[in-house]
Amino acid sequence: MSRPIIDEDTCIGCGICVDSCPQEVIEVVDSVLEVVNEDACIACGDCLEECPMGAITEIQED
Repeated sequence: MSRPIIDEDTCIGCGICVDSCPQEVIEVVDSVLEVVNEDACIACGDCLEECPMGAITEIQED
């Protein structure tokens, strides 16, 4: 299982990553990106690639 990690100090809340996520795992809430559906993440990497600030990383969990 994989999940996105958000660097809240770097994230600008633009929502580009939200639009790129096919599983609706992330959402901008009060101008801050939040992981709202962690179990649905398929580790496609779209959010990481689309983030203009590099504020998203992904960790693998067993």
